[in-house]
Amino acid sequence: MNDAHIPVLVEEICVWLNPLPGGIYVDCTLGAGGTSLKILEKLKNNAHIIGLDRDSEAIAYAKKTLNKFGTSVKIFNGNFSHVRDFVHEAGYEKVDGIIFDLGVSSLQLDQPGRGFSFSLGGPLDMRMDQTQGATAADLVNYLPEKELADVIFAYGEERYSRRIARAIVQARQTGLLQTTQALVSVLEQALPLAYKKGRLHFATRTFQALRIRVNRELDLLEPALRDAVELLKEGGRVCVVAFHSLEDRIVKHTFRSMAGGEHPQISLLTKKPVIPNEKEIRDNPRARSAKLRVVERLQKGETP
Repeated sequence: MNDAHIPVLVEEICVWLNPLPGGIYVDCTLGAGGTSLKILEKLKNNAHIIGLDRDSEAIAYAKKTLNKFGTSVKIFNGNFSHVRDFVHEAGYEKVDGIIFDLGVSSLQLDQPGRGFSFSLGGPLDMRMDQTQGATAADLVNYLPEKELADVIFAYGEERYSRRIARAIVQARQTGLLQTTQALVSVLEQALPLAYKKGRLHFATRTFQALRIRVNRELDLLEPALRDAVELLKEGGRVCVVAFHSLEDRIVKHTFRSMAGGEHPQISLLTKKPVIPNEKEIRDNPRARSAKLRVVERLQKGETP
């Protein structure tokens, strides 16, 4: 497998998931198949994997990666918001572990034609499922200025959201913004010089905001996490890797809520999130913001 497609925190996931021979595991964000590959290799192909991804290109790549494992792997092209349906379609009622590796994958970022990267020229698409829904170009060209500013602020935590929205609306009056370069150019002209010289690339937050809105990433997360816990056998685990504070906050609050109250469903195994070590960050700079949280399904009557 190409090193660019090695998933973040994969060794830590394999430890915390605690995969056991003969177990059933769901990879809700299959991507290129790297995490599932590690699990199957660790268990010498004595496991069952259900792999989901909304991106048909990722599915094609993962099938090549995992083809040698034959019927041990069942792959579905779909969103993790339907994880319960896919598990049942695969022929199972309960599973031993579930993995979520959130956000955009290297496979998507590295393809200019997908429009996820501000450093690569391409169409302003950003859809993980390219068969449906509005593109990022649709948002920047047709959303009213206030709504556009709200999206950039809420999903990108961008303090210059109003200034950016105003600049986009002005720019689109002379022609539609159809490419990543066109949007980056507008941002470059709109933002203060000091901000553009900051540690984070000046387009990062706006591109993140558009991607999250296009793919409804935050809307679908909490219900999917709750469904995942419901699917676990007693003692089964859910591992979630998040890459920015908005995702991680939802994961943290959802798990805390399910671990509390009179009838807790889970125990929190990671009191603080697990983060990549220095070597992994050096080898893969995209890992630097990753946070892994893990929970375990309680047995009936058990307390955390």
